[in-house]
This record gives sequence, C-alpha cells and structure tokens, in this order.
Amino acid sequence: MEHITGLQQFLEILTVPDNVPIIGMMLLVMFFTYIALKQGRRNDQLIEHGHRERIIEEMRK
Repeated sequence: MEHITGLQQFLEILTVPDNVPIIGMMLLVMFFTYIALKQGRRNDQLIEHGHRERIIEEMRK
C-alpha cells in the first residue's frame, strides 16, 4: 500500500478536469480583490492628505 500525503491528495483533487475552471475563477477573484483593495488604500491616502478631488481624476485615467 502506497502512502499518499495530504498535499498529493489536494493536488489530485485540484487537477480533476471538473475543478480546473473553478481554480481559474478563484485566481481571478483573488486578483481583482487585490486590485480593489490596492485602489481603496490609495483613495484613503488621498483623502487623508486632503486630495479628495484627485480620486475622480485618477478614476477617469
């Protein structure tokens, strides 16, 4: 009997053809969440420094 580690089982489940699109979707959600949080932090910094009007200008770029 072969000993299978938890990581091997996890990778086996991930690579099943039915799960590949779900993995892609998860990566996209994480990417766009990162982008949204990064922009939100930038907007908070602009507000903190009194440049509220620049937020709209940067959104139009």
